[in-house]
Amino acid sequence: MAFGSAAGYGNLPSGNFTPEIFSQKVLKFFRRASVVEDITNTDYAGEIENFGDTVRIIKEPVVTVSQYTRGSVVNPQDLADDQITMVVDQANAFAFKIDDIEERQSHVNFEALATSSGAFALKRKYDKTVLQAMSDNAGIAASAATGFSALVTTAAAGDIGTANAPINIETDDAGINMMLAMARLLDNESVPEENRWFVAPPIFYEKVFQAGNKIAEVQVTGDATSPLRNGLATAGTLAGFRCYKTTALNSTGGTDQVTLTDASATLATDGSENIVLAGHMSSTSTASHIAKTEVVRSTESFSDVIRGLHVFGQKVLRPEAIVRGVVDFA
Repeated sequence: MAFGSAAGYGNLPSGNFTPEIFSQKVLKFFRRASVVEDITNTDYAGEIENFGDTVRIIKEPVVTVSQYTRGSVVNPQDLADDQITMVVDQANAFAFKIDDIEERQSHVNFEALATSSGAFALKRKYDKTVLQAMSDNAGIAASAATGFSALVTTAAAGDIGTANAPINIETDDAGINMMLAMARLLDNESVPEENRWFVAPPIFYEKVFQAGNKIAEVQVTGDATSPLRNGLATAGTLAGFRCYKTTALNSTGGTDQVTLTDASATLATDGSENIVLAGHMSSTSTASHIAKTEVVRSTESFSDVIRGLHVFGQKVLRPEAIVRGVVDFA
């Protein structure tokens, strides 16, 4: 249904603006921008519509293989159908208004601007929330996050760092060596090599490119073309990981940044210490949906208010498929 416009309207809402199409555009931009959408299992996104919806996920069964000799009886295994519940119990909202006079006098397409701006704002909140859950529930780390379950594997602090003893990646190949150690830790947990990812703050890649020599080697980059060719960390792979960068892992005390309190210390908030995460796409499931977008006439001014509700849920399914490290640049 198209919404009629107030007198003088040209761009918004006009007869061409519909909340349904707008929400689809926002969701499309959001999914293109979000790091989390690329590193988690989103197979269940289509099963949710509203806040409070529940998705039941069947865990992958573990199949037992036994030795066979000719003539022996093969007893079939009963596969467990364990379920994990993911609840859509989190929501973010956006609301903005377009003044009648400003809209009429402007040549700007407010719908296009609002689409990209709204999607980016949702992305910041969403990425921070999900990455926080992944960091807190990482099964492989050198020190467990306070208040969370014990680690599946306790790694050496000298390999991946803690808040009390972070890895300084400004020296030689320390950053790449850390990524290689994270890959080994995932190997030890039989985590598949395909669809592995690595997420770090932007400064991590800057320091790695400046300090390292191994980054140009084929066995590290995973192909015959070094990503140093164009300076992009996401070109090809590093240490078997598809690499992503996000400001959600900056540690400057911002509102949309992942924090860490582990058994040894808390992160510094001056940007010198940062969390980095590595893992596999199967480690975490997410589902998100823009449940509501609507246009209402403001009762306080001559303007239209556009507001939307983004609902989502996340669940760490395989803690052993997430490695958390801590680095510094001091």
